[in-house]
Amino acid sequence: MAAEIQPQPLTRKPILLQRVEGSQEVVNMAVIVPKEEGVISVSEDRTVRVWLKRDSGQYWPSIFHAMPSPCSCMSFNPETRRLSIGLDNGTISEFILSEDYNKMTPVKNYQAHQSRVTMVLFVLELEWVLSTGQDKLFAWHCSESGQRLGCYRTSAVASGLQFDVETRHVFIGDHSGQVTILKLEQENCTLLTSFRGHTGGVTALCWDPVQRVLFSGSSDHSVIMWDIGGRKGTAIELQGHNDKVRALSYAQHTRQLISCGGDGGIVVWNMDVERQEHHCRKCGKAVCGKCSSKRSSIPLMGFEFEVRVCDSCHEAITDEERAPTATFHDSKHNIVHVHFDATRGWLLTSGTDKVIKLWDMTPIVS
Repeated sequence: MAAEIQPQPLTRKPILLQRVEGSQEVVNMAVIVPKEEGVISVSEDRTVRVWLKRDSGQYWPSIFHAMPSPCSCMSFNPETRRLSIGLDNGTISEFILSEDYNKMTPVKNYQAHQSRVTMVLFVLELEWVLSTGQDKLFAWHCSESGQRLGCYRTSAVASGLQFDVETRHVFIGDHSGQVTILKLEQENCTLLTSFRGHTGGVTALCWDPVQRVLFSGSSDHSVIMWDIGGRKGTAIELQGHNDKVRALSYAQHTRQLISCGGDGGIVVWNMDVERQEHHCRKCGKAVCGKCSSKRSSIPLMGFEFEVRVCDSCHEAITDEERAPTATFHDSKHNIVHVHFDATRGWLLTSGTDKVIKLWDMTPIVS
């Protein structure tokens, strides 16, 4: 008599759709082309490539363009098909891609920085190109004239850059762990505030213009959610990685944050729950190892891993409070960059293994 097979619970996890390979060095940034089965990538090997899916099901370059210097970052605007590429030599090169994504036409170069461009953003509404560099400079240029409009000296090399069009606020995260907020005008800027919460450098920023919340990822393995719009200075720490957080993306329609790290982890956080601020990590009292050996996860406080809590809180924490508010997935490569296409629910990850992976995230982000 055959043994009865018990049905296994369905595990929701990302579905690997495609591996895109061929780059000789690390792909520093890449984006999914909207409404196309395509990917645009820039690499340390100096190449810009547009990969389109062929009848064979594989992605092959329709554009293979060599730049004069390693490509460190990029910004792509789908409406205008404008591609802004930051280079290791401090230049930002701008191109327009053809409608069929088989040709790229040079537009202009910006002599933006004295050394490697770390981040670049094109703002269509204002015709601005924002950038940061290893020269510790934030600069913005007019994309019509190519002229520099202004600059601001940061305290350390910037590695995160976000912009809010409505308020013209720019958010800069740097290697010292500081986040700076500037108010940009046409030819000058005002320092609004700066703050710290990480014990390591800021490695990534992500801005939600609807909830007016800023997320910062760090080399200290944590993510912090900053309530900018509420003006209460609220900061919620999220602990879910075993290595530095390298990239962040936010799904506005489901209020889920995607964080990816050097540990290969893809963590999807449910940000639609009421989270609590945070030496017991629950009641706020200082607790040393001699006083308590008790540990517990407290997901509503952002601690998906077990942390030290005092004896009384350990007894009081309910199963409901221990219920995870994040899901954990292994990408099988050390991630350096991500891009999320919300319309299809696809996630692109680029790793130190020089491979781009495309994932269907709809089993989790939906």
